[in-house]
Amino acid sequence: FSARNHPNPFNPVTKITYTAPKAGHPSLKVFDIRGRLVRTLVDGSVAAGAHTIPFDGADLSSGVYLYRLTTPDGTLQRKMMLLR
Repeated sequence: FSARNHPNPFNPVTKITYTAPKAGHPSLKVFDIRGRLVRTLVDGSVAAGAHTIPFDGADLSSGVYLYRLTTPDGTLQRKMMLLR
């Protein structure tokens, strides 16, 4: 599986695109730099293929955030930066 967000840096909206090689139950969560959960974007069944999820950081402070995609096949974590 793979994941990326665009644009990065963003203000205040970015889109996180991920590919699920097979149907399953992934989890896509956003954390602040201290590791606190900011938002859960996906937590349910999805079909195989590409998926694009919008993330709106309008209510958040500028800074680095992490998004974590977890599937039965493993976990992938990436950084994104919110600039005001």
